Amino acid sequence: MNLLGTSLVPEPAPDEGSSTFRAVSPTTGESLDPAFHEATEATVNRAVHAAAAAFDEYRRTSPERRAVFLRAVADEISALGDLLISRASAETGLPEARLTGERGRTVGQLRLFADVVEESSWVGARIDTALPERTPVPRPDLRRMLVPLGPVGVFAASNFPLAFSVAGGDTASALAAGCPVVLKAHPAHPGTSELTARALLRAAEQTGMPKGVFTLLQGQSHEVGLSLVRHPLIRAIGFTGSLRGGRALYDAAAARPEPIPVYAEMGSVNPVFLLPSALRERADEIAQGLAGSITLGVGQFCTNPGVVVAARGPELDTFLKRLAERISAVPAGPMLYAGICSGYRQGVEALRANPAVEVVAEAADTDVGERLGRAAVFKTRATAFMEQPELRQEVFGPSSLVVVTEDPAETLEVARSLEGQLTATIHGTEEDLHSQRELVELLVQRAGRLIFNGYPTGVEVSHAMQHGGPYPATTAPSTTSVGTAAIERFARPVTYQDFPEAVLPVELRDANERGIWRMVNGELTRDPIRPRD
Repeated sequence: MNLLGTSLVPEPAPDEGSSTFRAVSPTTGESLDPAFHEATEATVNRAVHAAAAAFDEYRRTSPERRAVFLRAVADEISALGDLLISRASAETGLPEARLTGERGRTVGQLRLFADVVEESSWVGARIDTALPERTPVPRPDLRRMLVPLGPVGVFAASNFPLAFSVAGGDTASALAAGCPVVLKAHPAHPGTSELTARALLRAAEQTGMPKGVFTLLQGQSHEVGLSLVRHPLIRAIGFTGSLRGGRALYDAAAARPEPIPVYAEMGSVNPVFLLPSALRERADEIAQGLAGSITLGVGQFCTNPGVVVAARGPELDTFLKRLAERISAVPAGPMLYAGICSGYRQGVEALRANPAVEVVAEAADTDVGERLGRAAVFKTRATAFMEQPELRQEVFGPSSLVVVTEDPAETLEVARSLEGQLTATIHGTEEDLHSQRELVELLVQRAGRLIFNGYPTGVEVSHAMQHGGPYPATTAPSTTSVGTAAIERFARPVTYQDFPEAVLPVELRDANERGIWRMVNGELTRDPIRPRD
């Protein structure tokens, strides 16, 4: 399949500008064919107008048809076979086995959202039937449900070229909610993005979805993304990436004459608290698991454990020795693109140059070139960690900072000093969770997901998953970007008051024809509403 090297918008053909860019292999540094045209402001405008034109038809599609569409997208992506995996590996340096698993996650979440849409209870129907005889004021008939927002702009992530990109979680949840998507591809993997987008568009055509239900914008300049955010017809933004990038989009959206929500997943150090009982009993096991979590995917996960907190003592000394052995044995690996590698090296050099920080271990590789990330673990005292804000900032890559505390009270102070996080982890015993209840409650206030005796770098796509957290982890801590609850980001509630039965949405009618769960007069039920005696 030949790559076109253009944005993908409906007819007429895009009036691409003269500016082009290419993907670069992280493993060789060589530019990859073809050249990709930078989307112009006119291209962005056409894509958004196509999405807006598609919205009225798409939001009225039945749940069954929308589910068929999502499953067709999954099928078409799977049908790309080795072509997609080999191109993604060439553009990202990620191993094919990892990308094959990521493709499975991508198609799996599309099918999961199809199930959610088909079942339909996600609309959160709430019905309070009229009480005309209530005194002193009668109650009207009130019926509330979620409805789609409108065209959504989605920004693909660099570190997950499939699962958080063109047909990833933001796109899947927005399409499931009934919102057309304008996707800004990541410039580090434009070929992978085009292949996936063309698969999605084939599925849309096969299932009779309106033109404009999905469009793809290529470009490496910030102006392409800002034009998308500022367009008056875009109703929400989904983003996964850096704090700097997410905040720029958030500020641009807030400055619009009509501000819109930005659901941005950004920075997180994902602290891991190692309690003394855990280190006494499982030092070697924890060192092995933590080293794997720090270096997984060359540390390029938003849930990478960047801070480890533990109390001073012989147990910690033993643990650090075991951790150093494992980190030292990890080979340097190619990072996703030059900008990420440069940022990682700057972060590591800043830690190494800090007089309050000590190097615990570094990977044995010394000749790593310009594209490889070298694993490292550092150590500092809790007082320095709390006094120096820069030590609490994310270093995106295969490194972690061990924060040594003197006692449980100082451990609590370290927890209080943390900003919002995607995750927080505790290693200990069940008794520790009771005795350290204040620590647990502090972490509840700081993180979106709490992990016990595990590691943060596995994010299950499920109904109960929360992948979000207080700022700066995200701009919207009450929402998630992973799991079926993500659909709620791209919908808003509407209440129908005293509407005739025949013109109500089917989900709010007395008969409950879809058999969905609804809150009726304060009780959760699937039963129809029966006339009062």
